[in-house]
Amino acid sequence: MGTFDYILMGIQAVFQGPALFSILGVSISVTLVMIFGGFLTGIAVGATPGLAGPVAMAIALPILISVFGYTPDALLPVMGFLIGIMKGATIGGAVPAILFNTPGTPDAFMTTLDGYPMTKRGKAKKALRVAHFASASGDTFSDIVLIICAPFLALMVEAYLDLPEKTALLILSLSFIATVIGGSAAKGLISTGLGLLAAYIGTGEDFYPRLSMGQPALSQGFPIATAVLGVLIIGAVLKELEDLWRRKRDSGTLPEHRDKGDQRLRGADVRRLLPYIGRSALIGTAIGALPGIGSTLAATLGYTVGKSRYARKKRPDAPEFGQGAAEGIAATEAANSSVSGANLIPVLSLGIPGNAAAVFLILAAESIGGFNPGPSVFRFTTDSVNPELVVAFGLFTAMMIANLLNWTVGGLFMRSMGVMIRIPKHVLLPSVLLLTLTAIYVQETRIEAIWFALGFGVLGYLMRAVAISPLPFVIAFILGGKLEENARQAFAATGGDPWFLFTNPGAAILMAMALAVIILTSRKQKDPA
Repeated sequence: MGTFDYILMGIQAVFQGPALFSILGVSISVTLVMIFGGFLTGIAVGATPGLAGPVAMAIALPILISVFGYTPDALLPVMGFLIGIMKGATIGGAVPAILFNTPGTPDAFMTTLDGYPMTKRGKAKKALRVAHFASASGDTFSDIVLIICAPFLALMVEAYLDLPEKTALLILSLSFIATVIGGSAAKGLISTGLGLLAAYIGTGEDFYPRLSMGQPALSQGFPIATAVLGVLIIGAVLKELEDLWRRKRDSGTLPEHRDKGDQRLRGADVRRLLPYIGRSALIGTAIGALPGIGSTLAATLGYTVGKSRYARKKRPDAPEFGQGAAEGIAATEAANSSVSGANLIPVLSLGIPGNAAAVFLILAAESIGGFNPGPSVFRFTTDSVNPELVVAFGLFTAMMIANLLNWTVGGLFMRSMGVMIRIPKHVLLPSVLLLTLTAIYVQETRIEAIWFALGFGVLGYLMRAVAISPLPFVIAFILGGKLEENARQAFAATGGDPWFLFTNPGAAILMAMALAVIILTSRKQKDPA
């Protein structure tokens, strides 16, 4: 069995699997239908603030398993539906970020910085077109890298990054986010510290829950949905409601945004955006291949790198980054979309999820059986068929189909979503709040989750009120568990050396870079303009 034979078998498993129905005598496999259904579901939940892709995947997985059972034939339909959700939610998350200044997903937060200002200038549909083109381009690039490099790139990453280096890399990432994105080094570090504090409440490996103050409700820690959706979405809704109230009080009218001028994405626009898309696609793909980092960091780094280039190349009449630059949308969307394909490199090669969406793909494989993500997946056998490798190439095929849907159905969807701008904001925001709380309760099914979410929403509102970016908080909360896990394992692996971050050469270099980022950024911010 050669490589081409396995590729062909993977494609056949998707297109010639169990048929659901036929059109003009042509059988349509259930896997194709599930990919399409998952993609439409992903678009819908991604475009709805509070219903991110992982939430939909968490709800869909038990339903899918109950329908398809635990047979080997269930693997591709179930995982195809989950991949469709993952792809659709990535492109759909830009819609509320651009139209309503409310990120549908944490990694779409950076999209709001330039997307919503374009909406206020009457360029909502053009902003949506930019987001779609950048997202689909980054996703395509990432999928190509996944298919070509999956057996090799993940093994290289694992070979060169040991536990101390991984711990130091996470610290460097948090330092970079805190100082560059946090508004100022001090405010960014405060936001990061609050995120780590929230992540460590009720967690750890001790028998007694940490920092729970004896409260049973805190003994299990804060669910990730309550913290992320509370700070990002509920906090944004509360701040927007306050702004609407102030504008209504001061002017007696509520603002309306109408489309103005040319909304098309022309060839000159594409040529101007391509350098930003290319750089961000490379950044997102590289970060997606690193276990545990995720698309939020990719979006932030893509935006930051694009911002530095834009400062050198900006036309005199062009808006600044953060004031409605289409390049900012392109840099962000290309970065966070390119993570989705590369994120399956550690999943398939090492069995390690890189983000929340990948967790449910691994959970599906473990629940159904017959497919164990890890090095054995890419074992090319000649005397017999490796069924896991067939499934892997079937998943590659499913991702390319979903990518094709991104370019076609996704484009139609993004263009049609411009009509949502006509919904009055004072009607929409309470609906967003209700949907967010509903999504949290559906995922957690306990009333404490609602109170946690509202508490984090108030925190997000206060952070915005004092000009502290909530993004470092969110990234720190998401990476906090992985940081502690890597630090504990590195401490044990080095024989209990408390200075393992400084005695290991690679880790010491990364720690020095983290310190340099904080010092240099602080000095730059103190310099007079």
